Amino acid sequence: MGLIYDKATFRVRALVREWLCDRPRTLYWRALGLRTGPRTLLPRIRVTWPHQVSLGARCVLEPDVFFRFNGIWAAGPAITIGDDSFIGTGCEFNARKKIAIGNHALIASGCRFIDHDHGYSSRTQPMAEQVDGGEDAIILEDDVWIGVNAVVLKGVTIGHGAIVAAGSVVTKSIGAYEIWAGVPARKIRVRPDAAA
Repeated sequence: MGLIYDKATFRVRALVREWLCDRPRTLYWRALGLRTGPRTLLPRIRVTWPHQVSLGARCVLEPDVFFRFNGIWAAGPAITIGDDSFIGTGCEFNARKKIAIGNHALIASGCRFIDHDHGYSSRTQPMAEQVDGGEDAIILEDDVWIGVNAVVLKGVTIGHGAIVAAGSVVTKSIGAYEIWAGVPARKIRVRPDAAA
């Protein structure tokens, strides 16, 4: 009897949180310009420019995700996430140009996506003031799995069905169905084809 009570209590708390917190919060962010697809509800998140973020349908976001457009006002969106994607707690999407995540992505907690660098060519000017480090889009195709605390840097494309291991730093593009790990990340194998 206790197990049924526990399950019912858990479900009632989830429904109360959804109706009293997540739905009003989603409406708030939509009113500020953030786009969400059907059945995508927003927990506690941080956003610098709401109109720069577009989330697909049925996405699941855990709390404390940070969507940061690094610049002054510009037309958007610069950060797009496809349908049926999962974003773990504490992830950061730091875009100056573009971060595009496909459908069915699994992005574990603590991941970082940064599409730009600081410059460092001048010794007389602080690096924080040098913006010539460049920027280049980050693209994740459909059905990609990014492990906990992975970092994906500018100019990287991660192919369909690829996997990035926990704690990896991705500086090069990854082909479809490849598995990469390490700092810097490198290919360790290709996913097997269960149908073969």
